[in-house]
Amino acid sequence: MTDRVAIVGGGWAGMAAAVTLACAARPVTVFEAAQVLGGRARRVVVDDRIVDNGQHLLLGAYAQTLALLRTVHGERAERELFDRRRLHLEEPGVFRFKTPALPAPWHLGVALLAMRGLPQRDRLATLAFVRRLRRGRFCCAPQLTVGTLLADQPALAVKLLWEPLCLAALNTPVDAASAQIFLNLLRVAFAVHAHDSDLLLPRVDLTALFPAAAAVHIAARGGEVRTEETVTRIAALGDSVAVTSHAGEERFAAAIIAVGPHQLAHVLAASAGSSATAALDQVATFAYEPIRTTYLQYGRALGLPQPMLKLDNDPGQWLFDRGQFGGAPGLAAVVISTDVAAARIDHDSLAHAIDAQLRRRAPDLPPPVWSQTIAERRATYACTADLARPAPGPLERRLYLAGDYTDPEFPATLEAATRSGVAAARQLLAAHV
Repeated sequence: MTDRVAIVGGGWAGMAAAVTLACAARPVTVFEAAQVLGGRARRVVVDDRIVDNGQHLLLGAYAQTLALLRTVHGERAERELFDRRRLHLEEPGVFRFKTPALPAPWHLGVALLAMRGLPQRDRLATLAFVRRLRRGRFCCAPQLTVGTLLADQPALAVKLLWEPLCLAALNTPVDAASAQIFLNLLRVAFAVHAHDSDLLLPRVDLTALFPAAAAVHIAARGGEVRTEETVTRIAALGDSVAVTSHAGEERFAAAIIAVGPHQLAHVLAASAGSSATAALDQVATFAYEPIRTTYLQYGRALGLPQPMLKLDNDPGQWLFDRGQFGGAPGLAAVVISTDVAAARIDHDSLAHAIDAQLRRRAPDLPPPVWSQTIAERRATYACTADLARPAPGPLERRLYLAGDYTDPEFPATLEAATRSGVAAARQLLAAHV
């Protein structure tokens, strides 16, 4: 019998699983329905321009993702692929939070005390709140929302600091977002090393950053990656797994399913095992949050003081100056991280609204020469409080699950995706299937 493993889904979770197996000398076949690898973090070509389907940043704390990048790109991957900067959140003229070059946790304490836009009493209250979180080891009741967690915090601190951080990290409004998942991110970013909170801005597109290099790594170790091949059915048999696509049915020693949660029922319908049924029941309760990214190409450099700025939510929430980290000079990417009414308009109207928003800040901007909005309707699952999620790993003896929604600690991030893929692959290897 073959020892080859099928990986269904060529996003970051699937490719992380495939690289892990390839490094252990297990041959893999990756099935990806789209033309381009990366799933919900991939390259998009529009009018001969290369952009991403969204703005995905990494934190210095994303140890699993960085380890995989070193595996497929070499030990200098981080230095060559990223613009690393200390955490700096700023809405010009309104708010500023920047971590200084100090050890943890002093870097966070000084940043909180030096925040601009908040009166001293609010800064002191915020610092006291974070100290309480540290003493409690960043733990809370699972049913607690971020809004409830912040109930006694100054309203201005919630508006300017905590709510933007929650929306950026969990893509879920504070009144519904899981406080424990939010605290997990605060812990890994701020509690151990100062560099864990650094922002890593990719200098290359998201497919080149990991999935494409992973495909080369896999092929060099006897694996294959098939794009534009949709899997329609997976069945766990007694001694193998049957994977059916438009090309026909093939048998594998095992399979790792790394598709989005909304796609899971489509490929798992043939599996009647109790674990598979439980996973399907859990993801059936998921709600989803869209992310809209509008690109505007201006005829000159944007001249921003830093590559990322907070906007006033009318309608854009975050502005990225792509010209400062690998993109064309003058290329702005404006992100709306949740489902807001102001963004529920056609793409041309949204681009005009965002252009007007940027002009309120920089009236001398020339007219944009090009614009494009990319809307991911199911960009992330809604990371709500006490949400039951399946775990990465076995569904049946030869059938395994991976995906950012299965990571027990993080929200839907690149790190959650890679952690889940590696976890599923390691469990498969340990089971000797």
